[in-house]
Amino acid sequence: MPASTETDSAAIDPSQASAEVSDGHLYVVATPIGNLGDLSPRALRVLSAVNAICAEDTRVTGALLSHFGVRARLIALHEHNETDIAGKLVARLLAGESLALVSDAGTPLVSDPGFALVRASRAAGVPVMTVPGPCAVVAALSVSGLPSDRFVFEGFLPSRRGARRSRLEALADCRDTLIVYESSHRIAECLTDCAEVLGADRRICLARELSKRFEQSVTDTAARLCQWLTQDSNRTRGEFVLVIEGAAEAERPDDAEHILRVLLSELEPSRAARVAAELTGQRKNALYKRALEMSAPPVQ
Repeated sequence: MPASTETDSAAIDPSQASAEVSDGHLYVVATPIGNLGDLSPRALRVLSAVNAICAEDTRVTGALLSHFGVRARLIALHEHNETDIAGKLVARLLAGESLALVSDAGTPLVSDPGFALVRASRAAGVPVMTVPGPCAVVAALSVSGLPSDRFVFEGFLPSRRGARRSRLEALADCRDTLIVYESSHRIAECLTDCAEVLGADRRICLARELSKRFEQSVTDTAARLCQWLTQDSNRTRGEFVLVIEGAAEAERPDDAEHILRVLLSELEPSRAARVAAELTGQRKNALYKRALEMSAPPVQ
């Protein structure tokens, strides 16, 4: 998420900055997701002291550093070149240089580039240090009001509707809270798919523009969120995190099978599966498949 410019620059003590880094170390540095005031003092010192900064977009990181009066050598490291240049960067680290890794916003490697460099550095025995800070995943989860003891982060769902719905189908029975990123031009379609695939009553927190001026987070059922989103065009603007309630615990398989057997004595398989799904909370497709198996004539 691009950072805004809502705070004043801070002075940097060169002696403190140089003491913060060690030769031959890679520093993975979190940067603001919206409010520049969220850049930690330690992160600022590290970015001021390293020999070079590996940045997803040098223009974005350059603007951030300029705001704080930091002059640093920037190296472009993004999804299109990171595999190719990781070896060269590791060689520099082994030669004693200190490097920082940043993304455009938030914590690197969380749906951002950097994995190839971190993996190559570790394989070469280079110390990799964390400078923690903002992360949209954790920020959204913390304000969602949904269970946070166990969660699954899916990054961005597929952009094509069919593939997106297939992925949601695969995740529909997951009991853990699910977190995804979404863009402004797909958020309405994504919410509609969530309501249709996961269920209209599944609770979802829609968080947008986190830590920015127009930050907003709303937790409601998927169906009501779809309606809420259409009531104001401004609600589809910005960058989104969806925090999705995990699937409810289903009835025991033996209970569902017993219900199916009773229903099949009076109803055809498709209708029996539909009624059993309403009674047990289990997936209709799975119950229909089981109903067909149960109603099939025995093999002679």
